[in-house]
Amino acid sequence: MPTLKLVSFQGEQLGEMQLADEVFGAPVHVPAMHQVVVAQLANRRRGTQSAKTRGEVRGGGKKPWRQKKTGRARHGSTRSPIWTGGGVTHAPKPRDYSQKVNKKVRRLAIRSALSLKVRDELMTVVQSFDLSKPSTKEMIAFFSAVNARKPLIVLPESNESVAKSARNVPGAKVINMGNINVYDLLNAGTLVMTPEVVSRLEEVYVG
Repeated sequence: MPTLKLVSFQGEQLGEMQLADEVFGAPVHVPAMHQVVVAQLANRRRGTQSAKTRGEVRGGGKKPWRQKKTGRARHGSTRSPIWTGGGVTHAPKPRDYSQKVNKKVRRLAIRSALSLKVRDELMTVVQSFDLSKPSTKEMIAFFSAVNARKPLIVLPESNESVAKSARNVPGAKVINMGNINVYDLLNAGTLVMTPEVVSRLEEVYVG
């Protein structure tokens, strides 16, 4: 059963916290994480790119010059892709890039990403964020105390003070537990959570 240090917002160790093997000590399934990340990035694409083919460009109905005896290459239209102002060869058209991922695969990928962070000692559990008001200085001091680089803070619910305190820290990101995803977990350097988030993740992803 994995064990992590429980620290205060000042970076002092308050004790240890045991984590569930099913969520934070599971085997790392790289293919599942890859599939989910690819699908997640594909689903972000709007798919609205569009260009006109030679059949859609206006004009070009008249043959530019006669076929033979001009000394120039033969052409049938000024809207050919090799002409300036012509159509585009294999022009891109609006399409749907979204990919479907099964729920079991997505859950497996989340467990793998969380377990990877614990295995690489890139996860920190903080008792609470003691911020009476937004303070970037205090947030930077906390990151420095726990040696967090490119941190991802996962909160049980929205916290304006934490969000505003971290938004000016390069590489830092704050998300709610409901928005946790494989891409953010793998893209982050250090994962920072509260005990409440850890407990709720164990409730959701066990089994």
